[in-house]
Amino acid sequence: MENSDGEEVSDMTTISQHVFSVDGDSEPAFSVSIIENMKEEYGLFVWPCSIILAEYVWQQRSRFQGSSVLELGAGTSLPGLIAAKVGANVTLTDDSSRPEVLENMRRVCKLNDLNCNIMGLTWGIWDAPIFDLRPGIILGADVLYDSSAFDDLFATVAFLLHSSPDSVFITTYHNRSGHHLIEFLMVKWGLKCVKLLDGFSFLPPHKLSALGGNIQLAEIVSGSKSDA
Repeated sequence: MENSDGEEVSDMTTISQHVFSVDGDSEPAFSVSIIENMKEEYGLFVWPCSIILAEYVWQQRSRFQGSSVLELGAGTSLPGLIAAKVGANVTLTDDSSRPEVLENMRRVCKLNDLNCNIMGLTWGIWDAPIFDLRPGIILGADVLYDSSAFDDLFATVAFLLHSSPDSVFITTYHNRSGHHLIEFLMVKWGLKCVKLLDGFSFLPPHKLSALGGNIQLAEIVSGSKSDA
């Protein structure tokens, strides 16, 4: 079957709308359409961490305008798409071994008339393209769900942050087992947390009521970065 824009979608695929509004304004500033596949366990579903991170990007939009943004483990890419909407130069990445996710990114960009770079990037593997990346802001929504991949993720984040000393990694994650493991990995890889927020503290009420869990938002930088 096809959606209203002529995109072919399977029987297990749905398109969700995500609306963003200016505080006190009843009219939405814009909406983003996301193609989700209900058969997928991870990569093609919009999780609460993505909604929270996308809202944070929207509320911090002046910071993102004109920035070079890289989203890790982007999946359905909602935070990265919002960054592109507010004027960032965005590269969306996900595991190189998941071509169906990368193809869905292309379809979602086309659906929203956004021009983002799409790239396969597997954490902990040093393929040639990673050496050309110089993001000012790195995004990651719910990338801290599989503890066996934490070291590969932090190795990749550390490489990117150390390569661009003024860059920052902004991530949202379910606080399933406390912040201690993440703190340990930051020390191990020479990183530090400069901001830690309750993920629900800045959500508008109509989005807050639809989500649950214990979600944190952290801003992480290279440990060698000046506090100034």
